[in-house]
Amino acid sequence: MSYSPKRIAQDILDGFDHYRDEFRSITSGARVRFEQARWSDIQLASTARINLYEDCVHITAGKLKSAPVADFILDVASWPEIRRAYITLIDQRFDDELAETWFNSIFCSLHQHDQISDETMFVHSTRPATRPPSRIPLTRGFISDGSLGGLVRQVLDEHSFDAPWANFERDCKMVVEHLRQGLPEWAQQDRGLTVELIQSVFYRNKGAYLVGRVISQQEQWPFVLPLIHQEHEGISVDTLITDESQVSIIFSFTRSYFMVEAPIPAEMVAFLKQLLPSKHIAELYTAIGFYKQGKSEFYRALIAHLANSEDRFIMAPGVRGMVMSVFTLPGFNTVFKIIKDKFAPSKNIDRATVIDRYRLVKRHDRVGRLADTQEFADFRFPRDRFDPECLAELLDVAPSTVVEEGDVILVRHCWTERRMTPLNMYLENASETQIHEALLDYGKAIKELAAANIFPGDMLLKNFGVTRHGRVVFYDYDEISYLTEVNFRNIPEAMYPEQEMASEPWYSVSPNDVFPEEFPVFLFADIRHRRAFTSMHGNLFEASFWKGLQERIKDGQVLDVFPYKRS
Repeated sequence: MSYSPKRIAQDILDGFDHYRDEFRSITSGARVRFEQARWSDIQLASTARINLYEDCVHITAGKLKSAPVADFILDVASWPEIRRAYITLIDQRFDDELAETWFNSIFCSLHQHDQISDETMFVHSTRPATRPPSRIPLTRGFISDGSLGGLVRQVLDEHSFDAPWANFERDCKMVVEHLRQGLPEWAQQDRGLTVELIQSVFYRNKGAYLVGRVISQQEQWPFVLPLIHQEHEGISVDTLITDESQVSIIFSFTRSYFMVEAPIPAEMVAFLKQLLPSKHIAELYTAIGFYKQGKSEFYRALIAHLANSEDRFIMAPGVRGMVMSVFTLPGFNTVFKIIKDKFAPSKNIDRATVIDRYRLVKRHDRVGRLADTQEFADFRFPRDRFDPECLAELLDVAPSTVVEEGDVILVRHCWTERRMTPLNMYLENASETQIHEALLDYGKAIKELAAANIFPGDMLLKNFGVTRHGRVVFYDYDEISYLTEVNFRNIPEAMYPEQEMASEPWYSVSPNDVFPEEFPVFLFADIRHRRAFTSMHGNLFEASFWKGLQERIKDGQVLDVFPYKRS
């Protein structure tokens, strides 16, 4: 039967269009879900959109495998011609960079990873680095004309919802007061002071965000208005954020992805990059829901770093894990995590369970306390890019995953994750003030995870990291579970002294049983840290605290966890 590479390319693009239509449909429903305070539906929609990409890839790849020209499609030698036809089809699209990544996903679902090349797919993008702006407006400007109050009213009037403002006048006054505190006097008096906002509203969890910047005489500051919807009260502005570090936390790798309509993703990412210059574009694509594009941008940044540096992989600082082995590139702010072939005897889990728990985190609301991960298969690195001790350790603990192929090292399966300072190491070198703040945030992290129905399992300090903003984040997921699956118990009183002295507990313990009374000694070897933490978060050592959270979650309550400092 005759074949047409262009027809195959079109079939691939049709699959992409179906995915984009479904993605837009889920995203566009965010406004109504916020207006109607359908918090559980928001969580379901977030998970559905994350799962959507792989589901659509599976459908498209399945159709290609069953096509009359399947033999041609499954012949890797056909793909340079298919790729050339595909480039022609996507050249005039506004989401062409996403279309390239989609093509890569289809290719990888049909072929072995050792067949990847720039002839068969898009290892490097063919899209222009710069392109003329589109005619679709991304932002809208509001000019003060000498009145901060008038400026704020313009902004809020423009964003009306099918739910009333709880107290419009109060919110206007509050935002004006924040502007006076956050902007220099000369900017406040500038009649040309402008607020430039992205026209699409950013939705996530129980919040909606107006995102943009304040501009005055070639100076700029971020401008983010978080909106909340208090049921039976209405919508209100929660605060105004003009500090770049706080906005960076809102767009953090530790949070689930925004629902925001982005007709031209590259233009939105470019605008966000102006607000947050320290963030890589991979993070920004991921933040607005295009996590596969984020993965592509990350991979391209990695191979560029290897090509332009002499960095060698080393074992990541910190206590060696009992399940995962972790290595890193000193000049690249990422760790690479692989599953060991054999676990420590105390770890009663298998490889499949570990993989399932890492994927659970990908789908779940991370509430700013779980590091996002990207899963990769079949990384190939030059052997000489590994420190000898690092390579020897990886080959020893995970020979089924890390394989020698002459001068190349094949990493069959790994996760990448942002590199952080392990909390136990951070505390060793911290000042008294830093210790206090880190322990306070460590407790907050555990509580916020619990509010999101996540129980970390192994809560040792070494399994938490400290970000560059000083936030404490959990990153070791092999024992993670839903909070509602855990049975929190008080330790029964001993009937006689000999029971307390015995090496084994005098009471029965089931696999899901957890005894919070044991946490203080288990978590803190340093008695000073233990006492300080107890004074801050002593209720974490009480079974009643955990049971109370479980009841609220089982009752369908979605608890508030805010990604910024509230007013």
